[in-house]
Amino acid sequence: MLSNNFKLAIKLGLDGAYIPSFNKNLRHNNYPLKKTFIVLGSAHNLKEIKIKEKQKVNAIFISSLFKKKTTYLGLNRFNILASFTKKKIIALGGINDKNLKKLKIVKVYGFAAIKLFKKKRPLKKLRGRIFN
Repeated sequence: MLSNNFKLAIKLGLDGAYIPSFNKNLRHNNYPLKKTFIVLGSAHNLKEIKIKEKQKVNAIFISSLFKKKTTYLGLNRFNILASFTKKKIIALGGINDKNLKKLKIVKVYGFAAIKLFKKKRPLKKLRGRIFN
């Protein structure tokens, strides 16, 4: 996975690329991609979600879910934003041991959390999937 450089990702034979929320370019839609090539994007609001749909991403990171920054969404606004798209949604931002169970409330395909995964502990099962 490479961030914001489709040409290099294709040239290196990587399995995907990531499009940050500030990238609104549709040029990569013209590149020939393998069927297994995964395109991820991030968004913070409805306008950015619609742009990611036009960019034909496979999944969208929506952030920030929990109170980590002053601009966090919270559970209700996160669900409202997620309901505007049929793309797979990945929750991002402020996820830790204390609020991990709250992910059952939001409609997400998965989640990402750096500090949570850095801790070494046994695997836990959440909604039928295994997470660290």
